[in-house]
Amino acid sequence: MARYRGPVEKLERRLGVDLGLKGERRLAGKSALEKRPYPPGQHGQRRAKISEYGLQLQEKQKAKFMYGVSEKQFRNLFREANRRDGNTGAILIQFLERRLDNVVYRMGFATTRRFARQLVNHGHILVDGKRVDIPSYRVKAGQKIEVREKSRNNPQIKRSIELTNQTGIVEWVDVDKDKLFGIFSRVPNREEISIPVEERLIVELYSK
Repeated sequence: MARYRGPVEKLERRLGVDLGLKGERRLAGKSALEKRPYPPGQHGQRRAKISEYGLQLQEKQKAKFMYGVSEKQFRNLFREANRRDGNTGAILIQFLERRLDNVVYRMGFATTRRFARQLVNHGHILVDGKRVDIPSYRVKAGQKIEVREKSRNNPQIKRSIELTNQTGIVEWVDVDKDKLFGIFSRVPNREEISIPVEERLIVELYSK
């Protein structure tokens, strides 16, 4: 299944949570979810009972759409996480957080993960001084992530950095806002990652 490229606010309304898919619009209180906090469609306001499988599938969809990964990528990440020692769900979320596009977003160089993915794809991001154009690249603790010099005057990147004064920056990255670089200082604990996803249900879904 290919990556979803349709209207992202419909996804948030359907799943009933803010997935961070609309950056500045969301911060301004103009997101469709706030205006219409019910699923889209003619019967969106009707209450429907969700089965156990439906709840599990919904949590997977939240994580998949939030981080912008395809079904195949998500399944492969789960399989790798399941082979590791420890909590499978927590390891899965840590893998998603270590994606290069997500780290660029967490450092404040992009208002959304989708824009961060574009920056990576178009070669605007350097890792330890080398251009990396693979959004799924897994960042290691201590690696330096920076916006290449030719792209530092990009108005969207500048605006994204300005908005970090309002949104803040996560504790596991150290960012120099003036020089547009950051260090991925450590892999965060699951408790530090604030996302509306209950990964336990994802593990149950794939364990059937």
